[in-house]
Amino acid sequence: MRICLVYDHVFPQTIGGTERWLRDLALRLAELGHEVTYLTMRHWRPADPPVVPGVNIIGLVAPGSVYSSDRRTLGPPLRFGFAVWRHLARHGRDYDVVHTAAFPYFPLLGAGVSRRRGGYGIFVDWIEVWTRGYWRRYAGLARGTIGWLVQRACVRVPQTAFSMSRLHAARLVAEGYSGVPIVLPGIYAGSATPSVDVDPSLIVYAGRHVAEKRVPTLVRGFAEAKRQRSDLRLEIYGDGPDRPNVESVVRDLGLQESVSVHGARAESEISEALARAACVATASEREGYGLIVVEAAARGTPSVVVGGPENASTELVSEGVNGAIARNAASDELASAMLRVVNAGSALRRSTTQWFAAKAETLTLERSLETVVRSYAEAPTPTQPSPVPTQ
Repeated sequence: MRICLVYDHVFPQTIGGTERWLRDLALRLAELGHEVTYLTMRHWRPADPPVVPGVNIIGLVAPGSVYSSDRRTLGPPLRFGFAVWRHLARHGRDYDVVHTAAFPYFPLLGAGVSRRRGGYGIFVDWIEVWTRGYWRRYAGLARGTIGWLVQRACVRVPQTAFSMSRLHAARLVAEGYSGVPIVLPGIYAGSATPSVDVDPSLIVYAGRHVAEKRVPTLVRGFAEAKRQRSDLRLEIYGDGPDRPNVESVVRDLGLQESVSVHGARAESEISEALARAACVATASEREGYGLIVVEAAARGTPSVVVGGPENASTELVSEGVNGAIARNAASDELASAMLRVVNAGSALRRSTTQWFAAKAETLTLERSLETVVRSYAEAPTPTQPSPVPTQ
């Protein structure tokens, strides 16, 4: 089967759950003998291109400034969407399947425009579906309304829809998807290797430094926890536009001796940090899945997440079993959740290991891969034009 994967980021040049999923999917599809192409932006130096064995990675455009302050900018998604449309207009018949992340929308619209001419089926990962209210809070009344309308236009492109959580599958239907979204079982591609070399005072964060991740808020929660347990330390991995603010909060709170802001590091280094941590913690407001929870649990490491209407990662955490859920992102709530997990020690690590073992079949990539490939084979050939008008 000839498969075209589409996303504007690629792992490990950029770090996030969606690019991890699509990189792992591309690798496994290639191992199964499929012909795989990955369309993306060029987030790499010419001398250091990404390499996924068996996968043809095509950087259609330079990324430019993906973020302005702490929000996504409009220009790069538009340029990438146009480039995807142009590529598929020329080469669409070279593919049986176009599989794209829904966000940042314009590549999906571009694929929809060329769908009938290319003769390919469209498959879409709806990692997140935002409500109109959240769009307006995120981007303001005017731009938020426009963003919501673009999202709804994408929902109406003929497609097979995948979701990573029950929360966003239900939202997709509420936004007008006429079918039944396929909730994928899991997307973890690693092995289960519980660590025995654990630092009982170490908390780790790994992820992007953007507003919705609320990393400065996590640091403030850590400071409150440290007042109650002085030996605690925090290691922060990842990068993004909010990193200077994170470093500023660390300095302002006088935490330079106990908080390390490492920036972007190799996948192996982050994996090692997750393994030796007593706890993985995030104050993120919005998650479409929460892969970090699964990655940590595979090593026996429990997690702290924050409850909220936009956070699907809470579906993966059972209080006192594989971590803790803070009721909100207030410093005292975060501190309490961190301390519950860290103070539980080895007993909670054993419970987390057991949790992963019991759910491994529905957390790992293999079952999702089976579901995706079966969906490719069962999808009908396009028989009607896309409802998205050609620009």
